[in-house]
Amino acid sequence: MYRSQQLALKYFTAAMILFGLMIVAGLLASTSYVLDGFLLNKLDFSVTKMLHIDTMIIWLLMGFIGSVYWFVPIEFERETVGIRLAEVLFWIFCAAVAVVAAVFIFVQYGRSTEMSLWFINQGRKYVEAPRWAAIGITLVVVVFIYNVVGTAIKARRITGIMGVLMVDLIPLFGLYLIAFPSMTNMSEDQYWWWWLVHLWVEATWEILIGCIMALALMQLLGASRRVVETWLYIEVGLVLGTGILGLGHHYFWIGTPSYWLGIGGFFSALEPLPLLGMVVHAIYDAGAHRMKTTNRPAFFWVLAEAFGNFIGGGVFGFMMTLPQINLFTHGTQWTVSHGHFAFWGAYACGVLAVIYLALQKSRSAQQLDGAAWKWSFALLNIGILGMVGALLVSGIAQAFYERAMGGSTLQAYMQGQTNVWFVQGIVMRLVFGLVFAAGYVVLMYDLLTTGKKRVTAEVLQPRVAGGPA
Repeated sequence: MYRSQQLALKYFTAAMILFGLMIVAGLLASTSYVLDGFLLNKLDFSVTKMLHIDTMIIWLLMGFIGSVYWFVPIEFERETVGIRLAEVLFWIFCAAVAVVAAVFIFVQYGRSTEMSLWFINQGRKYVEAPRWAAIGITLVVVVFIYNVVGTAIKARRITGIMGVLMVDLIPLFGLYLIAFPSMTNMSEDQYWWWWLVHLWVEATWEILIGCIMALALMQLLGASRRVVETWLYIEVGLVLGTGILGLGHHYFWIGTPSYWLGIGGFFSALEPLPLLGMVVHAIYDAGAHRMKTTNRPAFFWVLAEAFGNFIGGGVFGFMMTLPQINLFTHGTQWTVSHGHFAFWGAYACGVLAVIYLALQKSRSAQQLDGAAWKWSFALLNIGILGMVGALLVSGIAQAFYERAMGGSTLQAYMQGQTNVWFVQGIVMRLVFGLVFAAGYVVLMYDLLTTGKKRVTAEVLQPRVAGGPA
């Protein structure tokens, strides 16, 4: 196994640990909705929510980086260039994440100064990490780009998938730089902040996971390179054509021209379509050639990725970003419902699929199957769908009673929080969150044990002539 792939396994381990911390922070935040004064002045809701969102971003980013490190030596048939530097930065990355999390927990209050911006919290949603940590993340991405591009130059060849990936790494690096300026004008800050959040997370990540899924499908099903690259090119075209236009659905409240609203609401729903087409086409092609997979967990997580991305990112996104609807849903639990479904379906399921592929190879397992992964798959997806549905009920109650009927007044807001539908939805969100957490526990058990059992002697024993077929 290449050193790059050994590094990938370390990234996957760190990602899964952060995945667990994300769940714990999410359960604490959701409990604050149900129990008044829960951990007040000890671990406030603002902190648990921030930890929940930020660990989600970081664990997915680590999963992406690990996935690329896993596939790069396979694509180029050589060790990744600069792998020693990448190994050192991995440990620095992990240490930085641990320090930032500790600072968030132990320094919850303080003055907003230049020092706090550099060492405590930047104060911008999704990119709260202090500036020194943001510089560290940028350095990790720079080395990551060097690893991929340097390997391609050394190998003197570029495949279609790796070509798309290398081009995508440019905005992956460039857009994150928007996290650094400290703007005093709120509308200006929000305008550029949405470029970071939407185009970094929803556009560059969308192409990145498309490249990863293309590589995974070839390894998992023996899918035709021609098939997956064709759909990848279509995805690039749609993201370039609709990504910036789709950004307009975030412009509702910040004073941009009104024509952006309809354009953004329509085009943002088109981005997930190519990934769905890629997976469906690859599975159909594999079936036509009677190909069989030896990794059922990875296969089902790839399916969950394709349809979760389409429904969670596309259908749910389109449902709430049209301006006629966004007027009533913006900032409600309806938005949170879409966010949970989109991030899970668009990214998390794909990372889990690659982890199972890597485990099969690293443990030299002829086949991965069993009962544990099925339980984890069921519990995680039932949990996420339950949370999505519960949050949607609460969001509809807010949109109807607080926004449509109450006119977004303070009194309507307070009445909306006590509405029976809202309360029931919030309680059920916590219940299904516990189901999701149980799925994570079973998932970790399966990841730690799958593929380690030796094939039984009965399977290895040659068949006796005249014996049972």
